[in-house]
Amino acid sequence: MISRPMIAAILTSTAAVASAAAGPLQVTSSVMVEARSAAPDGTTRVTLVKPSRVTPGDKVIFILAYRNTGAQPLADVVLDNPLPRQIAYRAANPGSPAPDVSVDGKTFGSLATLRVRSPDGGTRAANPNDVTSVRWRLASPIPAGAQGQFAFQAVLK
Repeated sequence: MISRPMIAAILTSTAAVASAAAGPLQVTSSVMVEARSAAPDGTTRVTLVKPSRVTPGDKVIFILAYRNTGAQPLADVVLDNPLPRQIAYRAANPGSPAPDVSVDGKTFGSLATLRVRSPDGGTRAANPNDVTSVRWRLASPIPAGAQGQFAFQAVLK
């Protein structure tokens, strides 16, 4: 089980790195978990909440929110989120585009295109447990005052 202070430490270690051609870019990173409750119509309602504790195997949602606080559009923005060793990447969160991923922090692409070294000296196809970093490149400039977010699912190892 991981307590709130440990969750805060993991969150701090996963702060997004953002780069932009020019101008102020505000980026925040948060870790959430899904909470399920009964809705009045009998369906199950799923909301994201800050975790009070997380145990190995629990799904966590990493959210990277960005905002252009400047007066000019920002182009060539890249949001990079390194993963701590305690976290295993699973997938983009529904409604969020798939990020490029890396297994070495240097080469990024779709998971299907990446390879890792195997113990015998050869290579094998990378899997979600090999991911060390996720990254999004914004295809279009962020207009002044605009904001958005990306999210991905992971589990605590």
